[in-house]
Amino acid sequence: MPTPTLSNAPLDEALAEARETYAAARPNSAAAHQAACAHMPGGNTRTVLYHGPFPLRADRGEGAYLDDVDGHRYLNLLGEYTAGVFGHSHPAIVAALREAIGDGLNLGAHNRHEVRLAELVCARFPAIERVRFTNSGTEANLMAVSTARHVTGRSKVLVMSGGYHGGLLYFGGGGIPINAPFPYLLGTYNDIEATRTLIRENADDLACVLTEPMMGSGGCLSADPAFLAMLREETMAAGALLIFDEVMTSRFGGHGAHALLGIAPDLITLGKWVGGGMSFGAFGGRADIMALYDPTAAGAMPHAGTFNNNVLSMRAGIAALTEAFTPEQAVALHARGEALRDRLDSLFEGRDVALSVTGQGSLMNLHGASGPFHKVADLAASDDRVKELIFLDLLERGFYIARRGFIALSTAVTAPELDGFAEALDDIVAARRSVLPARAAVAAA
Repeated sequence: MPTPTLSNAPLDEALAEARETYAAARPNSAAAHQAACAHMPGGNTRTVLYHGPFPLRADRGEGAYLDDVDGHRYLNLLGEYTAGVFGHSHPAIVAALREAIGDGLNLGAHNRHEVRLAELVCARFPAIERVRFTNSGTEANLMAVSTARHVTGRSKVLVMSGGYHGGLLYFGGGGIPINAPFPYLLGTYNDIEATRTLIRENADDLACVLTEPMMGSGGCLSADPAFLAMLREETMAAGALLIFDEVMTSRFGGHGAHALLGIAPDLITLGKWVGGGMSFGAFGGRADIMALYDPTAAGAMPHAGTFNNNVLSMRAGIAALTEAFTPEQAVALHARGEALRDRLDSLFEGRDVALSVTGQGSLMNLHGASGPFHKVADLAASDDRVKELIFLDLLERGFYIARRGFIALSTAVTAPELDGFAEALDDIVAARRSVLPARAAVAAA
């Protein structure tokens, strides 16, 4: 169904004015972008951060706040796309990094810190019996998929259309040409029967199903627990492996999304905050599968990587799991996120605007439509112009979220600061009410 707000001249005019206001207030960001374009394609080395008319250029961060090169300060509600769950430079992590630097970098040997971090990871996430470290979530997912293909002797990889598992495993719009060259099957997130049929029809050559317990980059689309339970049941029946990408959802509750759901996948991938905000990834799961990488066993597979056990990531990860983001802190943050999302949805309903917030716990995404959103196709109703307008208006009021509407709360953000955010968003919606579509109008269309 076409988006009912395709023709909205007042909205277009408001957005053009907001872009001009943004640009006029940030000459240093504009100059930095122009300089960057001389050496990087589009002045960019991380696509998700780009937004027009030119991207905001950060200068420093402290606690819950981010400063840009033009002297503006923002409450950081983006949380480094979930890696910054502790805010900027948590004291425990800073102390751990200083200690690691003092003890020497690039040791080129097994070290005591990797032992402790592995112990903590296995204790924190119940489905991980054995673990190996990588340098990013992308690398962890590539390793997990390749492991599944090897141990099953099968080739096909079932992913969900709209999913994202790293720079070489992106399935928005069905996939991109530079994806890792595996033979993919595209399932439909939350479509139980269609995906069940796809698994059964390809059971003889299906190596694994790779999915997130909540589709993060795809718009914070929550999984129907019955859908994930079906994946567990059908992969077991087919002899395929179930891989949960918990690079984002590992922050849910005290022990990750799989523990909240009571579903044990065969493999789990981690990244982001688990390494204390350093470059980090991990894959782990059943001991019998992970034994493939035991170098003392016959036929073991090599898994090298100069920085797999680098002391900065190992020490920061230990501090993250034991001090900066304990299970108790994770449970509390999860509850705060649930309360904020409910508050924002009530705000939008009270103002009668076609806006909504999806997600779970401390991860959420603003959408320019009133929902409900059950499948990726439902998100097509969201008006991208509305999200950009609100993003720019929030910047002018000192709040930083992702251009696409993504929010990842950190423990550094206080309850009064979240009150201020909700009040600012309410003010924006009230001020822009004349250019925003009404819930009833969108529903009728």
